Amino acid sequence: MTYETLGSTNAEALARARAGEGGPLWITTRTQLAGRGRRGSAWVSEPGNLYATLLLTEPSPKDLAPQLAFVTALAVHDAVAECAPQLGPMLSVKWPNDLLLGGKKLAGILIEGESDPRFAVAIGIGVNCAHHPADTRYPATDLAAAGAIVAPGHLAGVLSAAMQRRLAQWQRGERFASIRTDWLKRAANLGRDIQVRLPERELTGRFEGVDELGRLLLQGPSGPTVVTAGEVFGLGAS
Repeated sequence: MTYETLGSTNAEALARARAGEGGPLWITTRTQLAGRGRRGSAWVSEPGNLYATLLLTEPSPKDLAPQLAFVTALAVHDAVAECAPQLGPMLSVKWPNDLLLGGKKLAGILIEGESDPRFAVAIGIGVNCAHHPADTRYPATDLAAAGAIVAPGHLAGVLSAAMQRRLAQWQRGERFASIRTDWLKRAANLGRDIQVRLPERELTGRFEGVDELGRLLLQGPSGPTVVTAGEVFGLGAS
């Protein structure tokens, strides 16, 4: 489903799920009026970028659904690398759900779910094709700024196929180990010192990887720490 304007592709997907839509269903829009990111942060949604959501019903047991952030990050990486192969070596994934280009945020992922009437998941994806927000906490960029002209509609088609392949690889969570291995090959700052910002404190240490549940493994001055949720910055990032 393609729209000219929506409040939010995720909100539209979940509304359709409540009305009985089972999916898989892709929803895209040229402009979002109420786009949002993690923890309710606003996502700049001007025309020219890709704003898409994939609606899935019962994609896995509920406790495994957070793994979809890794599945989706790989699919977005695959799609951008296919559409702009010259940029492939500059792409990396940032825990838990961002795609970086040259160390700057190129794409974000927001996964939301509801259980009534059935367990449904909306996988929201925003890719900066033509422009990017300024003055963000994490530096951002876009494909055009890197010299790659990629139409959102074309990227959406390539992403749909890439997502289908990665979901098949994942097998409803049964083969997350395979997804985890592929994700780590593309991980930003793996083996380097990072800062993890939590609501109540900040942690600093070496990024050792992710465990079998997708949690971040941090080796700090006082020992290892397992992080379930947080915002990751390379040291020196503002």
